[in-house]
Amino acid sequence: MIDRHDFFAAKLEYETDPSDVYAAQKAGTGLVIVDVRSDEAWAQGRAAGAIHMHYSEIAERAPQEIPTGAEVVVYCWSPGCNAGAKGALEFARLGYAVREMIGGFEYWVREGYPVEDRDGIHRRPIDPLTGVPRVRTRP
Repeated sequence: MIDRHDFFAAKLEYETDPSDVYAAQKAGTGLVIVDVRSDEAWAQGRAAGAIHMHYSEIAERAPQEIPTGAEVVVYCWSPGCNAGAKGALEFARLGYAVREMIGGFEYWVREGYPVEDRDGIHRRPIDPLTGVPRVRTRP
């Protein structure tokens, strides 16, 4: 049986979250963000700077479009969607250093990070239930 330390260390090696992905993106680390959702979902909006590659196309397209040494992060809709895990598995089979963005596009949006759609790049309001907590001062 795996101990708690090893479990959480492995979890952090294979998962990430929107705030860490956005920080890496802003830092220019070369992280490749891959939206593995359907064409219809992609058209509704995506993490700004992401590329679209449905999880069923990864085995065929990734070797031609993404350098094998690239760090890859995949995401799908939300915590209720397993397309991100399916996409991560396909990238892992190909030998990529891949992580899944927990929370998916839903939490990317809820945390107020840039969203891209046919109208360009914009930000939606931060959901106060998921956004950075504000420090309250006493009157």
